[in-house]
Amino acid sequence: MTTTVADIIELPVIQAGKPDVLSSQGFDTPVRWVHVSDISDLSQLLQGGELVLTTGAALRHSPRRYLNGLAQAKALGVVVELGNPDVPLPPGTGDIAAELGLALIALHRVIRFVDVTEHVHRAIVAEQFAEVAFARSTHEIFTELGMRRGSPADIVEATAQLLDVPIVLEDLAHQAVAVAAAGHVTAELLQDWERRSRLRASPGTDPAETQEWVSVPVGRRSEEWGRLIALRAIAAPRTTMVLERAAQALVLHRMAERGRFDIEHQAQAGLLEEVLQERIRSADDISARAFALGLRPVASYVPAAVRSRDWPHDSDPVAARRRSTQLLDAVVHAVKAAGHTGLFCIRSPGEIGMVLALQVARGRSQQEVLDALGDALHRGPRRQIGSEEIVFGIGTPQRDLVEAIRRISEAGHVAEAAVSMPSSGRTCFRVADIRLRGLVSLLRGDPRVQAFAEAELRALILNDIVSGDRNIEILRGYLDLAGNKSALANRLHMSRPALYANSLESKTSSGSTSAKANR
Repeated sequence: MTTTVADIIELPVIQAGKPDVLSSQGFDTPVRWVHVSDISDLSQLLQGGELVLTTGAALRHSPRRYLNGLAQAKALGVVVELGNPDVPLPPGTGDIAAELGLALIALHRVIRFVDVTEHVHRAIVAEQFAEVAFARSTHEIFTELGMRRGSPADIVEATAQLLDVPIVLEDLAHQAVAVAAAGHVTAELLQDWERRSRLRASPGTDPAETQEWVSVPVGRRSEEWGRLIALRAIAAPRTTMVLERAAQALVLHRMAERGRFDIEHQAQAGLLEEVLQERIRSADDISARAFALGLRPVASYVPAAVRSRDWPHDSDPVAARRRSTQLLDAVVHAVKAAGHTGLFCIRSPGEIGMVLALQVARGRSQQEVLDALGDALHRGPRRQIGSEEIVFGIGTPQRDLVEAIRRISEAGHVAEAAVSMPSSGRTCFRVADIRLRGLVSLLRGDPRVQAFAEAELRALILNDIVSGDRNIEILRGYLDLAGNKSALANRLHMSRPALYANSLESKTSSGSTSAKANR
């Protein structure tokens, strides 16, 4: 807690002087230092934020000149000792101080200025040491979280504990992805969250419910992917410092998650990463290292990915690493048990990327072998990790090993899209099986797409929030029904003319953005 002018006036040593407040301007302003001087011009001695203690000779001689000099030096005010007996200040001195925004307090009894400076300076230095200690503690907490790969939920929880206020991490679409309630009711904090967050971000809008929000962006400049928000917080340097340090921890966590979990497969994962990062460009060198790691030379290589449909969220990073390693071991075992070889890596929690060299028996096609391997992957890893369903995504087979490695991400997109599709008991999916759904699934979590959608639909969404229209509901139904306006009117229990009128009104009220959305 910073020491203000009002705090100093309340000190017993000041109260012993029977203070008379002639100007209370700046009483709530923190004091940087206390300066004792009787010279007439302090403009070259002050740096701003000081409270001056004086016996008042210069102030009595020329009140406006003296106080003007203090105001120009950005001092906070003056405590003047009138002496014993009192030697009053010139009439109107208090008004001049108030006009210049300075505090002015007259003391009717002699006090020891040294007692004032000693007390205040000790308090100021103690506050500075406390801030340094708090900053060091904050750094140590987030560093420790980084060392043990704390999850975003852990980082948000630590932030809430440091600031003792609720903390929310939201993405660019204003979806709350992590929250720490700090003793409050989570449901109340997140009630109607998207609307409240959008209104707060809207220029010129300052609803009472969001006045005590302090936020910082998460992500490197031009690559922001979220916001960290302190609710019911006071905008202060300490609050901003903790939020910024937490945002850095979230960025580092996001970067670390792209790495590998299990040192046992470090060599294979390292080779795949070096190829993808183009740190190795020689095809011969890549093939030699791959074959040395157990990959069998074949006519074509198959990029693939395995993904769990019901992968749980583990708040414990050690448990998450262990579970991912179990999935990797189960996949490797199933592939080898079927007589195939491959290069494997953990792409993300619950997803294994690989390049397969299939052993295709005479009389069987590659497609039949992949279907059989998909069944084996569904049975083995599902039992070992306790998952209900395993999805096997297959990319386009490649004769070139390097190109097959680069197509692992394609297989990952296939598996990701397959997981988002309704469960049908099917295990093996190819590029042709997902089509447009795969593209949408691939792009929906990209921060660039979120930012684009926000920009395109912002006016439409805000118009719904402010006016209570149904533009988003109409647009969603229109897309669900593939543009069938008759079916849309039936779903909304509206006549077609009323539907057209609503669309026209939304175009007029929301501008070109809404018009594009309605079209």
